[in-house]
Amino acid sequence: EYPFHRRVSGFTSSLRTSSAETFIPTSVDLANGLHRPRQKPAILRKISAAQQLSASEVVTHLGQTVVLASGTLSVLLHCEAVGNPKPTISWSKNGEEVKYNDRLLLQPDDSLQILAPVEADVGFYACNASNALGSDSVSIAVTLAGKPLIKASRATMINTESPAVTVDIGSMLKTIQKANVSINCQVAGVPEAKVTWFKNKVKLSSTHHLHNGLLLIANVSLSDQGLYSCKASNLHGEVTESSQLLVLEPPQPLPYLEDLTAVLNNAGPSTRSVLTSPSGTKLSVSPGSSALIGCAVDGHPTPNITWLYSGEPLSVQHQLLAAGRILQILNVSDFTDGEFSCLAQNEAGSLTQVMTLAIQEYRWSVDKLTACSASCGHRGLQLPQLRCLLDGAEVNASYCGETPKPSLQPIACNRRDCPSRWMVTSWSPCTRSCGGGIQTRRVTCQRLTAKGSSVPMSSEACAQLSKHPVDTQNCNRQPCVEWAASSWGQCNGPCIGPRLAVQHRQIFCQTKDGTSVSSDQCSSLPRPLSTQNCWTDVCGVHWRVSLWTVCTATCGNYGFQSRRVDCVHIRTNKPVMEHHCSWRPRPANWQRCNITPCENGTLLTGGEAEWCRS
Repeated sequence: EYPFHRRVSGFTSSLRTSSAETFIPTSVDLANGLHRPRQKPAILRKISAAQQLSASEVVTHLGQTVVLASGTLSVLLHCEAVGNPKPTISWSKNGEEVKYNDRLLLQPDDSLQILAPVEADVGFYACNASNALGSDSVSIAVTLAGKPLIKASRATMINTESPAVTVDIGSMLKTIQKANVSINCQVAGVPEAKVTWFKNKVKLSSTHHLHNGLLLIANVSLSDQGLYSCKASNLHGEVTESSQLLVLEPPQPLPYLEDLTAVLNNAGPSTRSVLTSPSGTKLSVSPGSSALIGCAVDGHPTPNITWLYSGEPLSVQHQLLAAGRILQILNVSDFTDGEFSCLAQNEAGSLTQVMTLAIQEYRWSVDKLTACSASCGHRGLQLPQLRCLLDGAEVNASYCGETPKPSLQPIACNRRDCPSRWMVTSWSPCTRSCGGGIQTRRVTCQRLTAKGSSVPMSSEACAQLSKHPVDTQNCNRQPCVEWAASSWGQCNGPCIGPRLAVQHRQIFCQTKDGTSVSSDQCSSLPRPLSTQNCWTDVCGVHWRVSLWTVCTATCGNYGFQSRRVDCVHIRTNKPVMEHHCSWRPRPANWQRCNITPCENGTLLTGGEAEWCRS
């Protein structure tokens, strides 16, 4: 039922193993596999030695290489698969599903026929067989005139868990460190193409693990990152495909954040700072202050950081610094107690670090009392000390201004009978104000009870505890002194104005018996004047006026009269220079008089007539 040889007109194979033409089933036992009730799909491969034939129609099986020539009019690709249930056959080219048209035909036996092949038909064709138990896939290369061909992929693979990963050349691979990476470069060409590997355009030496177009990079690290290229070449030409290898490092916590220290140095003194951590940290802050929260993480590529508050995105005023690694809270009072978290993510994974914010409250405390005001008796009191606390530390009371004060009640203390003790009255007034006197007081022995009453005790009861206080003492032992003054000296000074002249005398302190002592001893007594204004005989002057003369008219508006004004000495009554009296207002020396209407026929006196003529 399955012939081992079929003559085919004009095909070429480039698989590298056996020269005998044989069908080799995969995952199928030829003797017993056909009788198994259920079986995974298996596609038959044909292996033959490399050869080159020309024909207008090429018919070939999978596992071979087809070389398109100028006279090729048709290529028929056979795909034979076994399995139970019967496998479903589909075709793909270079990893993408084949879109059938008037040149690409799917035959009833699931073969793929290419009519009038052109250069665009060059590539790797894969037959895919699948049923409910699994799938199988085998590819065949179609080249142009034997030129090298590389089976390339344009996929992107991200490996974050597996210790080993294999990709086709042309793919982009992002993988975690320490994984074993295999890059497969499947080539075709007639004659067989030679494979050369490069990293970042530098040829890889033979020390690398290279085997039949497979490059193995063991235990990859950041130094293995780069562009890996596979070049396939033969006498008809060469072709190159490349894969980018990026080594991933999941976010990891760091013990410090240099940016946080720099930002904190520029912040105000009330700004607090803390780093988040996977296990969680705590920051206690006072109301109204600001805070800096750092997210110290590292990874490759650099993780993106998202800040959350109680599991939700931040909604109140904040700032992000240092590329999002520092969260600045301008006023912690905008938040309540809660948990801040930073989510660091990159393609290798994620890391969440948390910090719990505790906003302290100002509160009044009365946990301390003043010292008792008495050691015994009935008046001992302690007053509660009102303190403003923040996180257990005392702060200025103004911070608690908006918090109601608790009521303070004095507390009785040391309410017990006092030991016997001497009680004294005030000292009596001194018997003398100076020169030595005596004053006395009353001394008794008493005991003050817890009820506040005083009980007289014998002097012996107090004498056992303390010495008897004195009840008599000397007082005012300083000498009796007084101020004494000499006679006033001569009156000296200018003569213009009253009492501008002065006179002096000496003032000194002396005892009652006339002995002079230091003035300090009389400092408590009123000190007499040593200088005073005086009035000299030379300066005794005044204005002297004579009687008014007879008025020059008996009526009318022109009458006047005059008098003599002189500055004279009071004692001698002799005139002196007027400037000596200038400190007093000078009296007028003339004035109008008899200013009344005149009757008809009234005659003017000679003086009046003279006045009118003038």
